[in-house]
Amino acid sequence: MREGLTEGRKARGICGNNPPVGCVLVYDGMIVSRGHTGRPGEHHAEAMALADLKDGLKDVSAFVTLEPCSFQGRTPSCARALARSGIKSVFVGIIDPDPRNNGAGIRILKAAGVKVSVGLLAEEVQNDLGAYLALNT
Repeated sequence: MREGLTEGRKARGICGNNPPVGCVLVYDGMIVSRGHTGRPGEHHAEAMALADLKDGLKDVSAFVTLEPCSFQGRTPSCARALARSGIKSVFVGIIDPDPRNNGAGIRILKAAGVKVSVGLLAEEVQNDLGAYLALNT
């Protein structure tokens, strides 16, 4: 998750009103892909990491600083993309308090059979994203 935080910080200043989220995909203890929130209308962190992965997703885990979005806006739902990908598990730093999400992304993942763990380095993630999230809820 610390690598996810580092990745998310790359989005600061470019992601507009979107949160500066980071995502890393891990296979067998090694990071195999990374992503962060792009400019408005571009990939979110999860979609960037999925797009950059060269091999399949069997036995891959995602570490995402903020709950993957459940809704379609300018970009497709990240929770649905992860659910369709075949990824085995998702570790989430904190739940997204945005009323359009707020647990819905987690429910999508679990309904697809993805193992989900919430709260990994939650305090650090909250420190990184808290000011942004307070402005957008």
